[in-house]
Amino acid sequence: MSERRTSVVHAVCAVLTLCWVCVGAPAARAQGAPEPNLPNNDGADKVLRVCADPNNMPLSNDKGEGFENKIAAAMAKDFGYKLEYTYFPQRMGFVRHTLRDKVDNSEQFKCDLIIGVPHGYDMTSTTRPWLHSTYAMVFNKRPEFASIKTPADLLKLPPDQLKKLKLGIFSQTPAVDWLLSNNLIDQAVSYRAQSGDPNAFPGEMIQHDLAQGNVDVVFMWGPIAGYFAKQASDRVKLVPFPPQQGIRFDYEISMGVRYGEKAWHDKIDEWIATHQNDINQILTSYEVPLLPLASAPVAADAPK
Repeated sequence: MSERRTSVVHAVCAVLTLCWVCVGAPAARAQGAPEPNLPNNDGADKVLRVCADPNNMPLSNDKGEGFENKIAAAMAKDFGYKLEYTYFPQRMGFVRHTLRDKVDNSEQFKCDLIIGVPHGYDMTSTTRPWLHSTYAMVFNKRPEFASIKTPADLLKLPPDQLKKLKLGIFSQTPAVDWLLSNNLIDQAVSYRAQSGDPNAFPGEMIQHDLAQGNVDVVFMWGPIAGYFAKQASDRVKLVPFPPQQGIRFDYEISMGVRYGEKAWHDKIDEWIATHQNDINQILTSYEVPLLPLASAPVAADAPK
């Protein structure tokens, strides 16, 4: 694996730790062949079995309130399928315990589709992307922050003011590199990307710590930041990172299926292609910062 590829995989895993979590070592699939002799999942039993996190808003929860839940429901309705879930926290082992796991004493897989994985992710066969978003800064609306319209504007604050700020970041994310490159890392309040508490969720940094003044500025994956910023009403402001050279903040998200199930992959891929406007409407309702989709579809069974 090239140095650049390794860097991209590391960065994508960092994204996943905040949303579509890094569910296994990417290198395990990067050099391997697709799994052989898997039966094609063609929906013969008219059930859409989705693998999801039970407590990861705004992506999904066990009440069906996340945007991934809404997308899955729209797909099931169009297919004329019943919608069923296998829930497991999106942490290490997620794919192993969901997409690749079978019902006890059966050859039936527990679920057949992950709604959100990074485009080109190694642990699954990925569809065309359906989301392109970016990291963002979120901060309380205070007079001293009135001039901040872009992330670069934060750096233009008076030095004595800038040096007093507590900057909330998750470990192993692009925000760490951004703070390092701007000599602000000493002001970081670092959070673990993967908590051992299944009840913890990334949006708590906005919902609790920003509101209580434990941090002054939060750096977070845009789909999560937008949702919790909206819940905070007019109290906070969200400033997305634009695509840029150097540190990468924007990523595309696809759907994931098992290798070897080409017919199922193509069915999902075609649905995305013909329903992107519907998907965008769902994402917009959750205040997800959207960027234009750029990537071409990925071959169903090509090692990524």
